Amino acid sequence: MDANRELIDALNQIEREKDISKEVLLDALENSLVAACKNNFGRADNIKVNIDRVTGAVFVYAMKEVVEEVTDPVTQISLAQAKMKDIDIDLGDMVSIEVTPKNFGRIAAQKAKQVVVQKIREEERKVLYQQYSSKERDIVTGIVQRYVGNNVSINLGKVDALLNENEQVRGEIFRPTDRIKLYVLEVKDTPKGPRILVSRTHPELVKRLFEYEVTEIQDGTVEIMSIAREAGSRTKMAVYSNNPNVDAVGACVGVNGSRVNAIVYELRDEKIDIINWSDDPAQLIENALSPAKVVSVMVDEEQKSARVIVPDYQLSLAIGKEGQNARLAAKLTGYKIDIKSESQSMGY
Repeated sequence: MDANRELIDALNQIEREKDISKEVLLDALENSLVAACKNNFGRADNIKVNIDRVTGAVFVYAMKEVVEEVTDPVTQISLAQAKMKDIDIDLGDMVSIEVTPKNFGRIAAQKAKQVVVQKIREEERKVLYQQYSSKERDIVTGIVQRYVGNNVSINLGKVDALLNENEQVRGEIFRPTDRIKLYVLEVKDTPKGPRILVSRTHPELVKRLFEYEVTEIQDGTVEIMSIAREAGSRTKMAVYSNNPNVDAVGACVGVNGSRVNAIVYELRDEKIDIINWSDDPAQLIENALSPAKVVSVMVDEEQKSARVIVPDYQLSLAIGKEGQNARLAAKLTGYKIDIKSESQSMGY
């Protein structure tokens, strides 16, 4: 079998196995061979390369103008010569003349290898980019490879992702081969393939985990209305049920805590408070300060602020360790919350 036929067979096989169009590869090869013609003719602006789609035979043509007197043999042909090709040709016409160099088959074979390898890389990179860019703002499972400085390289299957130090939960230590879930922040297309940035700290990681774990969220019965997170420590999440017969909090917690526990395990024991959403800001703020009990909530909707009174013995619980409970409740509701105990509010 000759080299030309081998080329076509090889391209047919690539098309089948790699799903890369034979036509795309042949076009790229023709273009690269035009550039190679510069070595033979000194220029290539009037050169066209054709590869026969069935036999693989390579032909080089030069477009030449028919002139009385030839001053540039690369771009011009005399009328007498042109008439030998076609009797109906006149001065000023453009004719296509085959100028295939003797050794061009060998040059074409060498170029074909380079072009095919390069195109396969480009197409595979494009496919990878499309595959992973569709996962942007979603979660993926990765296998920890190694630490690169303070960042972590994580394998996602066909490509590695980077978990930067500022996207890691403080105190989380990974070992090679650990399987972890990650939130995809961004997928960038680069000459070396997709560059994928992932996070373990993003609040959307928790939201997506619940979406995958809870059937009622998947089918739209339960909605996650708001989420506030201090990664590695605590998350508060407000949920709402579109069906009066379905308990939104119960659906997220699961039987004997099965659903929420699976997520707590994935987040390495981060605490998760799930509360009922309310359109009434006072009720929402009261729910958000859970597990603390609340006596009263006075809301200023214009200022987006609230004054909350709690029993004396509940004050430290309402504020939380280092103010965390109050801080997350404020983040969850969008209200500035001022918490006072009953005795404080009475001026004692």
